[in-house]
Amino acid sequence: MVNVKPLKSGDTASTERAHEADHPSSLVAQFGADKPLRLDCGIDLAPFQIAYQAYGQLNADRSNAILICHALTGDQHVANVHPVTGKPGWWETLVGPGKPIDTDRYYVVCANVVGGCMGSTGPSSTNPATGKLWGLDFPVITIPDMVRAQAMLLDHLGIEKLFAVVGGSMGGMQALQWTAAYPERVFSALAVACSTRHSAQNIAFHELGRQAVMADPDWRGGRYFEDDAHPRRGLGVARMAAHITYLSDAALHRKFGRRLQDREVPTFSFDADFEVESYLRHQGSSFVERFDANSYLYLTRAMDYFDIAADHDGVLAEAWRGTRTRFCVVSFTSDWLFPTSESRAVVHALNAGSARVSFAEIETDRGHDAFLLDVPEFIEISRAFLESAASAHGLTSASR
Repeated sequence: MVNVKPLKSGDTASTERAHEADHPSSLVAQFGADKPLRLDCGIDLAPFQIAYQAYGQLNADRSNAILICHALTGDQHVANVHPVTGKPGWWETLVGPGKPIDTDRYYVVCANVVGGCMGSTGPSSTNPATGKLWGLDFPVITIPDMVRAQAMLLDHLGIEKLFAVVGGSMGGMQALQWTAAYPERVFSALAVACSTRHSAQNIAFHELGRQAVMADPDWRGGRYFEDDAHPRRGLGVARMAAHITYLSDAALHRKFGRRLQDREVPTFSFDADFEVESYLRHQGSSFVERFDANSYLYLTRAMDYFDIAADHDGVLAEAWRGTRTRFCVVSFTSDWLFPTSESRAVVHALNAGSARVSFAEIETDRGHDAFLLDVPEFIEISRAFLESAASAHGLTSASR
């Protein structure tokens, strides 16, 4: 685990984040010109690097590895203090000693996706051909590109087969792509709050966010870093809009209602009169200190392009025809970003492909973000699925 210090100011955080792009506070796998990553856009990316964190120990027969795939604004710091924000890992409800993804039992790997900004090669990394940051010269990437890079990382680590691949939201998309692209390498998969393709509404929300970033004068055609600028306002608005989609009406009402922020009467201005306004502004301002604006463009576009069925003549079931992977698909009743209907479509396709699959719809008002929160039913379902899969895989609690 990496030792890090909480940061004291936004300026320091921005500086640290920029440093992380090339020199991450985590493990790094580097791939030279002789090992290019073939991208869906037709470009061979080389050299490149993947930043990752690893927890626990790989057992003697290398059969206890779990790959965690992070969501849009996540990174590899799933169960350790974040080097930029100083906050705990983003999935400590699920990952750690004695938890469903037990780091005393499994060897857990989480990699920053290609196109990210926390050490894997992306638009905020240095282009070795020019010595300058990639910016928008970085090629457009896809979810399958991310998964191919992860497969190269596992090859580098000497892991031929995963006991499990686990992810929620964009991470769930990656988990499903793993099972379609490398079925022989995945024993089990836990896919949470996700889908096999983005809906038109989700694409529309992403376009709103991208346009907010690009409309910021400080974006400067994606070359803001050359003038030590940063499109904070545009990226902050993009984050505010996206964050609304991660919640639910019931959760917003329960947390904020129409309560005023630190006042008894309205100011009759455009200040943050309401608590919910103040909350969203805080979400936007804190996000811009840890995330790169161009990476946000690239990763949202990757999610928009994702469509597993398109690679199988439009028949989703063909993606998993004859697969031996065990699946657990989980949705949340109040998630309107990836509603239960989309999870059911995945389950129906898996059934049609004769896959072994279990499905759970969890009652909660906490929206899409429920998979990141302390939702006991989700935690217990995850534990039960992984316990069952471990028993079928021959992993015991003493597998280390």
